[in-house]
Amino acid sequence: MTSPLHAPMNEWSVVDDCLMVGGVPLPLLAERVGRTPFYAYDRRLLDARVASLRRQLPRELRLHYAMKANPMPALVCHMARLVDGIDVASGGELSVALDAGVDPGDISFAGPGKSETEITQAVAAGILLNVESAREVEVAARRSRDLGVPARIAVRVNPDFELKSSGMKMGGGPKQFGVDAEAVPSLLQDIDRQGLRFEGFHIYSGSQNLNADSIADAQQKTLELAIQLAATAPQPVRELNIGGGFGIPYFPGERPLDLAKVGDNLRVVVDRAKHALPHARLTIELGRYLVGEAGIYVCRVIDRKISRGQIYLVTDGGLHHHLAASGNFGQVIRKNYPVCVANHVADGPRAIVSVVGPLCTPLDLLADRMPMADAQPGDLVVVFQSGAYGATASPQSFLSHPRCTESLV
Repeated sequence: MTSPLHAPMNEWSVVDDCLMVGGVPLPLLAERVGRTPFYAYDRRLLDARVASLRRQLPRELRLHYAMKANPMPALVCHMARLVDGIDVASGGELSVALDAGVDPGDISFAGPGKSETEITQAVAAGILLNVESAREVEVAARRSRDLGVPARIAVRVNPDFELKSSGMKMGGGPKQFGVDAEAVPSLLQDIDRQGLRFEGFHIYSGSQNLNADSIADAQQKTLELAIQLAATAPQPVRELNIGGGFGIPYFPGERPLDLAKVGDNLRVVVDRAKHALPHARLTIELGRYLVGEAGIYVCRVIDRKISRGQIYLVTDGGLHHHLAASGNFGQVIRKNYPVCVANHVADGPRAIVSVVGPLCTPLDLLADRMPMADAQPGDLVVVFQSGAYGATASPQSFLSHPRCTESLV
């Protein structure tokens, strides 16, 4: 039985059997960057992804970039020009978004463990604070009074449903995220008593989903829950963030999300919201889907060795830079990301090889028994689908190897 293949990486250009990034041959880019390993992000692919979304999604729907997917400052500056707002998940990310010139009115802040300092930052900056507990409401009210600045408040809701087929479930059942839907009316009363400026709801049920029907079902349920909760709100809902959840194909057998089907459903959702929540502007929040396929991780082969018939390419990069590709960032059963030898993408002899890093642990595995070009020391290995949850989601200090760098091309 033939193993299923990875979805083709057709968005990347190949010239003379060499991978191109931003129109630059990857070996030349490596010389320009100055060292390996590194992450490279292609501006053209970022632009193309946002443009394809704009074509498929309702015009009235606002598009936010969830910065936790990739907070590289240069990339955030680029994305800020393409989207309608930025969603941050820490005070550090908030500083990057403000430095990128994003209007505070277009920034929102979610996260289950906001410190008092972070809440103060949010109030002082005038961004939308997605509160996730009664404690956050109390702190926001106190800091708002101290600063003489009206805090903008939305309630992050833990819905009573899950995003089916989701890689990571962010809502439904007991969760650390948000306020349980049944407890929201009481919290809304507290927000009103504290004199805070209530603006709306943030309802995010899951992420990394490739099933358009599941996403459509969750979006419809999200809107109905928001309508139900709006009846108990102290002011009309002006902001409704319905989350995202759009996935990208990482593993063999996975295929891209049917965006047209998602767009058709969102037109129905937007039309219903116009009548049921006439003051609200609807926002969809995407991170991985916007940047994940526009990035690669690049490392260099430093040794080629054979152990009892198995070929190993030992590289200068590994799980300390790309934890997700090693299978140690949420995978239950390890699967291979799409990987290639950058200067021998299609032509030349093939071999079944494993790509490993320099760390003293068997977990340092970037590709396990994959058909690839028969690379030699000095060749470049590329891990695709690496634009999201890469450098900042990895333990870069592990075993004190050098940190990687990043380049926007």
